[in-house]
Amino acid sequence: MTEAVVALTLTGLSLTQVLTVLGVAGASVVALYLLKLRRRQVAVPFIALWERVLAERQTTRLFSQLKRWVSLLVALAVVAALAFALGDPRPDGVDEDARTLVVLVDASASMQATDEPPSRFEAAKERVRALIEGLGPNDRMLVAQLDASATPLSPLTSEARLLREALDALEATEAAADLRAGLHLALDVLRSEPGAEIVVVSDGNLAGERFAAEAFASRLEAADVALSWEKVGRRGDNVAITAFSVRRYPLDKSQSEVLVELYNASESRESVELTLLGDGAAVDVQRLDLQPGERLRRFFRNISGVDQTLEARLTRADGTRDPLPADDRAYARLPKRRRARLCVVTEGNLYLQAALLLDEYLDVTEVSPAQYPCEGRHDLTIFDNWAPTTPPEGPALYLGLPSADEGGGPLEVLGDVEAPYFDRFDRRHPLLRWTALRDVNIASARRVRLAPGDRAIGRSDETPLLVVGSRQGRRFVAFTFDPRASDLPLRVAWPLLLLNTVDWFVQEDADFVSSYPTGDTWHIPAPADASTVTLVDPRGRAREVPVVDGRAVYAGLHAGFYTLRTPAGEETFAANLGPGEESRIAPADALAVGGREAGAPSRGKAGVRRELWLYLVLFAVLVLLVEWVTYHRRVTV
Repeated sequence: MTEAVVALTLTGLSLTQVLTVLGVAGASVVALYLLKLRRRQVAVPFIALWERVLAERQTTRLFSQLKRWVSLLVALAVVAALAFALGDPRPDGVDEDARTLVVLVDASASMQATDEPPSRFEAAKERVRALIEGLGPNDRMLVAQLDASATPLSPLTSEARLLREALDALEATEAAADLRAGLHLALDVLRSEPGAEIVVVSDGNLAGERFAAEAFASRLEAADVALSWEKVGRRGDNVAITAFSVRRYPLDKSQSEVLVELYNASESRESVELTLLGDGAAVDVQRLDLQPGERLRRFFRNISGVDQTLEARLTRADGTRDPLPADDRAYARLPKRRRARLCVVTEGNLYLQAALLLDEYLDVTEVSPAQYPCEGRHDLTIFDNWAPTTPPEGPALYLGLPSADEGGGPLEVLGDVEAPYFDRFDRRHPLLRWTALRDVNIASARRVRLAPGDRAIGRSDETPLLVVGSRQGRRFVAFTFDPRASDLPLRVAWPLLLLNTVDWFVQEDADFVSSYPTGDTWHIPAPADASTVTLVDPRGRAREVPVVDGRAVYAGLHAGFYTLRTPAGEETFAANLGPGEESRIAPADALAVGGREAGAPSRGKAGVRRELWLYLVLFAVLVLLVEWVTYHRRVTV
């Protein structure tokens, strides 16, 4: 008859660590038992009993100290059981049946679709709950939320309680789910783990899937990691708002223009009702028909009476509910308007005066060169074909430069250029928005030399014509020609160019974003001297976010209006669902990475837990209980 030999493997502490713990704890227990025992005092009424007590020899010999050897052995047994429990011993071969699962739960916007009641997201959580209940005795699992990033919500564990707590911590977002981030996390966790498996619980509409196929197919095969997919979702009919933006008119900032883009992701014609709200009140309502797969853009022009926020709402004309409510609303923040104080140094320029009158939020103080400087603080000083020898305290706009003999101005003048043209532009610069300067006729311009850091945003082949730069930390814009010696003041570009310059200097409209896309890292304007600010999201939760170079840095996952609280006050900004891919809610037919198609999740094998540490702990508890009983019955004392 052959005997079966079961070998054990320590999966917790190593054998050396276990023996170290056992040696230290065992030595401490033995040392305590070697201490000299204190005899009990006994009162006796007559000499015969004294003789019996004195018969017990008072000795410190080792044999006498060990007469309670049963108690010592019990204590050593408890120490040994607990020490080996820390080593988490398991029979060899136990890993052959074990699974190590990383479950990626899609928390993107499309998972809020209600075609699976109450929503795809809640249905996905129930699928994960079933996976937890189906874990085998030696299986382990990690639950992670998948949206713009992959966030682990539990350790890699076999404890169902911890996994259920992680499941309760899952939260739906309005961002796209990036499969690449999830695979990165899963492959790092599953490195060298037995029975490695990635389970994606999703409708299959995952951002980065194509890139994941190229980057991760070989890695999955090399690591011998299985890829599984638990599918959720049934329907694909949906109508969405995929773009929403607003801008003030450059020449009349009391009015604005709104762009809305709608997308019909269903396979049938849809009739919808689009409502525009400004500062919470209805501004306009339009009923529209969209063909299958159609993208329809609508402009709301000449919107007045709205100063802060805009919202678009989309409903079906027949009153039925859209399967995905997350993309039926969009939000925008209008550029904040504030009064700007201007000091204009001129001998008289009707073209300049008329252009500045177009913006009612400008407070203009006009002085002659002899009266310069203006009293008080100003956001911008405009020099009309004249320049002081000492630069102003703040930003400056130079409309023409003095000659080389006259001196003054921020640029070194080398001479004159006759009849130059705008040959090259930096069209992405804020000063040149909505302007057309190519065919402007100019009589003459100064030939100038740019200093390090200066930038010509418009120039001819012979000389820069429009320069931006900084002197002693103060920004400036310089025309190297007198606008009156050209036909620029007769063009629409003239007031646009002036007002763009004012906006650029006073930070109004400069790099303004009417709404941020969810899933991206946002850089929100904030006080430059602050290290942190408080951000309140659309759900009312406040958190501290860092400020870097005058921008609050935050990765937003929810659409709606946010509040930024700073020492100077509060600012509101908007966030919307990112690009319209999330509006295509039809569940995918298959999920594949490279040529490897995801299959159904594996099932755990039933059985008794082979983690022996639990039984070692139970043994230690049982021994302590027996020791307690025998001690109080004076058996081991």
